[in-house]
Amino acid sequence: MDCINENFLLHNEYANELYHNYASKMPIIDYHCHLSPKDIADDRVFRNITEIWIHGDHYKWRAMRTYGIDEKFVTGDASDKEKFFKWAEVVPFTVRNPLFHWTHLELSRYFGITEYLNNQSAERIYEATSNQLNNNSSSCQHLISKMNVEVICTTEDPIDNLENHDKLLKSDFKTKVSTSFRPDKAILISNENYNQYVSNLEEVAGFDINSFQDLCDALALRIDYFNQHGCKLSDHGLNYIPFVEFNDNEVDQIFRKRREGKVLSNIEDEKFQSAILLFLGETYHKYGWVQQFHLGALRNNNSRMNSVLGPDTGWDSIGDYSQALTLSKFLNRLDSKDQLTKTILYNLNPADNEVLATMTGNFNDGSIKGKLQFGSGWWFLDQKDGITKQLNSLSNMGLISCFIGMLTDSRSFLSFPRHEYFRRVLCNLFGEEMKKGELPGDVKWMGKIISDICYYNAKEYFNF
Repeated sequence: MDCINENFLLHNEYANELYHNYASKMPIIDYHCHLSPKDIADDRVFRNITEIWIHGDHYKWRAMRTYGIDEKFVTGDASDKEKFFKWAEVVPFTVRNPLFHWTHLELSRYFGITEYLNNQSAERIYEATSNQLNNNSSSCQHLISKMNVEVICTTEDPIDNLENHDKLLKSDFKTKVSTSFRPDKAILISNENYNQYVSNLEEVAGFDINSFQDLCDALALRIDYFNQHGCKLSDHGLNYIPFVEFNDNEVDQIFRKRREGKVLSNIEDEKFQSAILLFLGETYHKYGWVQQFHLGALRNNNSRMNSVLGPDTGWDSIGDYSQALTLSKFLNRLDSKDQLTKTILYNLNPADNEVLATMTGNFNDGSIKGKLQFGSGWWFLDQKDGITKQLNSLSNMGLISCFIGMLTDSRSFLSFPRHEYFRRVLCNLFGEEMKKGELPGDVKWMGKIISDICYYNAKEYFNF
């Protein structure tokens, strides 16, 4: 591949040196992803590349649909080989989409394949990759180790028993696999299946949940359980963080009303969410956890296809919610009680980059280096332009030297080259400004900052 070479995305000697002598040598701390802990614990061996690469990948699905590929070859009943061949047909036409780069980085880094994927190469690449995958030397754990991954944090619901994490803890797998506590289903009270979820939580907690206090007690019990199993992070996927003043009695009445199957008003919904998020934030602070908020997605837009395939199948986009005012009130309420824990804010709408970048500065109080973080570009923004814009906003409004770097946010075991992609973009950004004389030409000094962003800041921040 002529474009995916050793100096891919690196456009001058400063950038080359920063990447090859500093960034590329750093281990990976992937502190937020959606990998299956069961697959890791069982050290799953995949039968072919479609299983590991196309199943569940809504990035690829959206591209295939856009190109006119029938759903049969996307999520339907076509064979794995047929689905791969259809993806190969699409790949040459993904140019300028990050999928083109990711596809060929992953083929190169995991399988040593250096030819472009297209109709002509599809058969060879399918057989070569599938033969490698059908081997214990390409099992999940081996694929992770191959990318020099030091820490992985998966994402689990409060009702999860964490048995796979326990199994990994007792194994000889060198990569540390931890978890993140994701209580969205307990927060989003107006969701259709909310009462069924609370019933499931009752079973795990071991007592009835009839009041708002019962709900808080159950979540506190699960937070303690996760903490005993080594959890250090929470995560929340919300459109925005609501904040409406409330009192305990009305929140309890709202919860009871929903448990009776009644529909809530928007203001009741937001009062409940405000209350439960404050409770969770205070509890995270008690345990010294990091709380993460992924904000700004407009999910499940296509009701017709969502009814057929369900959520997380590629029908989501960027939302344009108002973020600043209620986010500020939420963080301020926790801070005013000195109960604001370390916090990472991820933004999906690039129009809000400066909003979130400046918001973190409001609550960085000098107690911890980079206590509040403007998180890396995610989902639709984890590509070259999105990464660059996030880095520029962070640099202009805060201190990029304190940044904790990239994560995959992925369900794919072949996604770790995204860290390489990020590191190359980062090094080129620094290198270009060093060449122009806008940054010092001291490679050792700049290399230290690059190494911190890629690895050391995260290691310190999460206390791994």
